[in-house]
Amino acid sequence: MKVALIPQRLEQRTLLALLLTALVAVSVVSLLVGAGTVSPSQAFSMLLGSEDSEAHFVVWELRAPRTLIGIAVGMALGVSGALLQAVARNPLAEPGLLGVSAGAAFAVALALVLGASAATLRISVAQLGALVGCLCVLGVARWRGVDNDPIRLVLAGAAFSALLGAMTSMMLLFDQRSADEVRFWVIGSLAGRRLEDLWAVLPSMAFCTVLIALIARPLSALALGERMASGLGHHPQLIRALVVLCVALLVGAATAIAGPIIFVGLVVPFIARAFAGPDIRRTLWFCLPIGPLIILTADIISRVVVAPSELPLGVLTALCGAPVLIAAVRARRLPML
Repeated sequence: MKVALIPQRLEQRTLLALLLTALVAVSVVSLLVGAGTVSPSQAFSMLLGSEDSEAHFVVWELRAPRTLIGIAVGMALGVSGALLQAVARNPLAEPGLLGVSAGAAFAVALALVLGASAATLRISVAQLGALVGCLCVLGVARWRGVDNDPIRLVLAGAAFSALLGAMTSMMLLFDQRSADEVRFWVIGSLAGRRLEDLWAVLPSMAFCTVLIALIARPLSALALGERMASGLGHHPQLIRALVVLCVALLVGAATAIAGPIIFVGLVVPFIARAFAGPDIRRTLWFCLPIGPLIILTADIISRVVVAPSELPLGVLTALCGAPVLIAAVRARRLPML
């Protein structure tokens, strides 16, 4: 049996290498393509050494930051979706559907209305809001036994998200001064983001990377059941708490710098499991390139589909992710993870 696993692992490594190569290619395309007046040929010439000042500004000051931020956001949302699905043992668990993104978005909107402008403060508030949202939905689910039913868990998260969305709208009615800024941010987009925002979230993302490396094996054991995990020397409640903390930090950071972007945390693990199988450790490895690939591809499409304007990234991911959710719900047998 061990011999049979060797070709499978080699095949997975080849797929992972191909995905990383595709990510590099899409990142280059992201630098070349945009809704502005700088053409791909001008941008490519500038990368080769041409001294076009306009192209230099557009590529390095506008497109490069949003490309790097897109990579970070894709990784954060993809990994957090896989972690949330693993700990909830639910293939429909997704930060945007379970109120985690809504909690972060509401917290940031509240901070903006109250006058917060520092990026670090906005990120901390978003992570706190994501943590509260995640705990609320998962707590209600376990209290009512909803976590055993994927559909009801999504409905509970949708109700919580709708409640927070309504409260955000009420805040905007009472504070027209902040309405434009909040509306620009709450739709989800990479346009106009700065590298300073990315540097501000890197410490928390690095902390989550270390934490995920420590809990990946115990989380894989937890998939066998709490008794089995306990028998192997792990602590299921501690594992769940650390996973929720990681999800809150990652989703809060992604939401703070790019706004709420839904369905990425659903689609990325779905594709990753098709490549990696049920092992959460391999799934997480595949989420790392697949998340940025989806985000950057959607961002490139959003720049050109209605040029010279741009389509909000959050709208495009919702249009692409909704059919995946419908297909999963309509499946003859929805598996528990």
